[in-house]
Amino acid sequence: MLLTVFLAIIFCGAITMLLVSAVAFVQETRFFSSAPKEAREVLKPREAELFRGARAMGWVMMVMSIAMILGVGVVSIWDGFRSGYTFMGFFVRFVTIFTIYKAYDMVFFDWFLLCRFHFFQHYFPETESALKGRKYGYNIKSQLLKLLVIFPAASALAAWICTLF
Repeated sequence: MLLTVFLAIIFCGAITMLLVSAVAFVQETRFFSSAPKEAREVLKPREAELFRGARAMGWVMMVMSIAMILGVGVVSIWDGFRSGYTFMGFFVRFVTIFTIYKAYDMVFFDWFLLCRFHFFQHYFPETESALKGRKYGYNIKSQLLKLLVIFPAASALAAWICTLF
């Protein structure tokens, strides 16, 4: 279980790096599909880089974070095979990683970065009026759907696939 919690922390760190690279360095609006609709409507494309080499640095960070995410998957599956996990062992591992990630996402990304720290609004000030006055994030229904339905279903599917081998 300790490895599972460690992998979840790595997963959260990788997702954070992915967010920072997309918002702060690459700054391409196509990466903001999960942003609130009202914020997406006022987004202006960024022609100039934040600083020279920012986009290149952002793409490198994105590749590294995707590699970390894939690494979490590989290590969690490999260790499960090595430890002789059954369906339930794999399922508990996957759903634990996803649950820790979703809790982190809801508290850190939505509540802290978006509503308190105004991270997104700092890099895209035109969204300030669209996001003003929020006490919590913007998509609680979507977040709960993922937490209670999609992630457990994906975990069950992944666990089932792992038990086939």
